[in-house]
Amino acid sequence: MHELIPGICYSCTADITQVHAKAIVNAANSTLLGGGGVDGAIHAAAGPTLLAACRQLRERQYPDGLPIGEAVSTHAGRLPAEFVIHTVGPVWHGGKQGEPGLLAAAYRNSLKEAERLGCTSIAFPAVSTGVYGYPRDLAAGIVRDTICTYIRETAAPVKIFLVFFSHHDEQVFRSVFERTGVSPCR
Repeated sequence: MHELIPGICYSCTADITQVHAKAIVNAANSTLLGGGGVDGAIHAAAGPTLLAACRQLRERQYPDGLPIGEAVSTHAGRLPAEFVIHTVGPVWHGGKQGEPGLLAAAYRNSLKEAERLGCTSIAFPAVSTGVYGYPRDLAAGIVRDTICTYIRETAAPVKIFLVFFSHHDEQVFRSVFERTGVSPCR
């Protein structure tokens, strides 16, 4: 793993379903019932109990689906993590429909949910950068700012892992973090 913010934030190219963190974040769709990409991979690896837990969330809390930018947790089924934190990122529409704020909210609310659960580590995929079309370099800046703000404003000890599907995606995020510097995060 490569460090982005020394001792706190790490990046790697890996299968998020194999990451040993207390919680992993699912880049879910609002139905919470599985889908493609990261969402489909997490549901497949976790097994049918994850889908059952998500159905209960839909019935009890989110009959209209999980709103964009919100986060909710379930157990992790057969995954090595203890929890799955589901969040819905925005679809990219050119940045004119509040996408930056919604993406930041997805990361911030996931971090808050991890803190509420007492997690000491959390692994994120690159939320919204796949089929939702969010430009990776723009997303990386939002992720950096959101994580740095979270670190500054909370005392919760947490290791944050950014897990990428491809080496190219990891390099885009790393270059944004490194180009802008991360020293203000401490």
